[in-house]
Amino acid sequence: MTTTIPAPGTRTAEGSALQAVLLDMDGTLVDTEGFWWDVEVEVFAGLGHTLDDSWRHVVVGGPMTRSAGFLIEATGADITLAELTVLLNDGFEARIGRTLPLMPGASRLLAELAAHDVPTALVSASHRRIIDRVLTSLGPQHFALTVAGDEVERTKPFPDPYLLAASGLGADPARCAVIEDTATGVAAAEAAGCHVVAVPSVAPIAPAVRRTVVTSLEEVDLPFLRGLMAITAN
Repeated sequence: MTTTIPAPGTRTAEGSALQAVLLDMDGTLVDTEGFWWDVEVEVFAGLGHTLDDSWRHVVVGGPMTRSAGFLIEATGADITLAELTVLLNDGFEARIGRTLPLMPGASRLLAELAAHDVPTALVSASHRRIIDRVLTSLGPQHFALTVAGDEVERTKPFPDPYLLAASGLGADPARCAVIEDTATGVAAAEAAGCHVVAVPSVAPIAPAVRRTVVTSLEEVDLPFLRGLMAITAN
């Protein structure tokens, strides 16, 4: 994790129950979910296997151990989980190059949160080596804290990453807004007790209690997030 962590109770959005915003990375801020699937297809083609497109919905948004493990079992490929993890991370790094396409509204939202001193964390199931590469496109200055999937014992869909991020920012999870694009990430955030804004990238996500579904980050701004906390409080 990065270590630029504000003291508990500081940098809270003034006049609002919103204490922090926690954001997923792949498919939420950066348009990379398709990149991961393309790399998985290429790696398994090199192993002599063709991936069924329907499996994309199974592996999206999850930790690499789960996604890679599923694909090994589904294809019967002769490769270990550790070996496949290296190939997938290497393939993704080679594909993303120097810059990444941001999702519509991502740059504006990050700038707005920073301008209003809202504590913000990046919470991803991707490994640290991948997060650090992607941060060059997102701007590390936008995040007081980052949590990688290989830095927690249990990553998404377990609540641990979001609980760790909230704690690091000195925030109550119930007063954090999480922005996610997959059911796996939504499950993790909701298990942590956060209010979720879902921006589906690959598979549909239905609205629910403490869960608001939008079609794009262009619909999300600071007044919108503060409003969610107010509705929950009432």
